[in-house]
Amino acid sequence: MKKIVTVLMFTMLFFMINSCSKSDDAAIVDCFGDSILTELKHSADGTNSKIINYSIQYSGSNTVTSVKWTFGDGTPAQTVTGTTGAVSHTYSSAGTFEVKADVTLSKGGGSCTVSPKKNVTVN
Repeated sequence: MKKIVTVLMFTMLFFMINSCSKSDDAAIVDCFGDSILTELKHSADGTNSKIINYSIQYSGSNTVTSVKWTFGDGTPAQTVTGTTGAVSHTYSSAGTFEVKADVTLSKGGGSCTVSPKKNVTVN
C-alpha cells in the first residue's frame, strides 16, 4: 500500500510540474480572443476587377507585426509588415478563391498567430 501511495504522489508531482501554468492558459485564451477581433477585408480595384486589395482589421489591444497572405490561386505566399497588412493581388483568371491571412500579433514579449480565411469571388 505504501508503494502505491508513493507512486501516486510522484505521478501527481510529475503532472503538476509539467502542466501549463496560469500564464500559459491565459496566452491560449488571449490568442483565441484575438482571432475573434481579426477580420480579413477585401475590395476589387476600380479599373481592373482581377486586382483585389486586401487588408486586416484588428480591433484588439495587441500589435499586428506581420501578415502572411495566401491568395488561393497557387501563387507564392506574400508576407507584409505593418498594422493593416495591406496588399494588392492580381488574379490571372476569374473564379472563387479561398484567401487566408496568417496574422502575427505581438503580446507583451510573446507572439500569437491567428488565421482568418475568406472566399473571394473574382470576376
